[in-house]
Amino acid sequence: MEDCYQVYAVQYGHHDRTASANFVGGDPHDRPMPLDYFVWAIVGDHGTYVLDTGFDAAMGLKRNRQLVRPVNEGLRTIGIDAATVSDVIISHMHFDHAGNHAMFPQARYHVQDAEMAYCTGRCMCHEPLRHAYEPGDVQAMIGRLFDGRLQFHDGDSELAPGLTLHRVGGHTRGLQVVRVKTRRGWVVLGSDAAHLYANFEQARPFPSFDSMTDMLFGFDRMRELASSESHIIPGHDPLVLSRYPLARGDVAGVVRLDVEPVGS
Repeated sequence: MEDCYQVYAVQYGHHDRTASANFVGGDPHDRPMPLDYFVWAIVGDHGTYVLDTGFDAAMGLKRNRQLVRPVNEGLRTIGIDAATVSDVIISHMHFDHAGNHAMFPQARYHVQDAEMAYCTGRCMCHEPLRHAYEPGDVQAMIGRLFDGRLQFHDGDSELAPGLTLHRVGGHTRGLQVVRVKTRRGWVVLGSDAAHLYANFEQARPFPSFDSMTDMLFGFDRMRELASSESHIIPGHDPLVLSRYPLARGDVAGVVRLDVEPVGS
């Protein structure tokens, strides 16, 4: 099919926690409900695009998160050399999505205006709002701006045929999701517009947000953009690894999202 892409979820980290930490108002059962950490690769005739850049071992130690493998090693298992990637999309500037500063030296970065304004403006005067941002990540992005390697987007934009960016906000002021044309239809890489399937399937917001209103309407927006609800990919759900087939049978934690799910 014309303008279709292969899409991969590449796990790089893990964090053990319980369900009460994943929903506004907690969870009455409070069972174990860990988070996995991913970056995503989008590969097609128009190029190779990476969504988010993760964190490294030092940041994992600082933030009490487990690094399963370095991001560039995960990408290498599907034939992607991080050093030659030409375009990186940053869903938002939190530490687990915008680190590994030197890993993509050739890339042009794509960020929403609203996100950069938020993480460089007065909101960062308040510790609860800046907690998930790392100064070094923000400084590195400003450095790319002055190096001519940063492209801003305002709302909806087409990055390439079959590949579009959409600001939904909610979790952060300028969070963007990515809509990708695949052979199974339009897939939406939601990143932290929904951390877990349960967040949008059950309308139970994740308890870290700039605007709960925008988060809830962001669930609706993803449904509008995707071919079906099953085409929405949350940002941190370990179920992604069981619902989709391995990209390579000998490599765990890297799955294909452009093919039909194998589980539910």
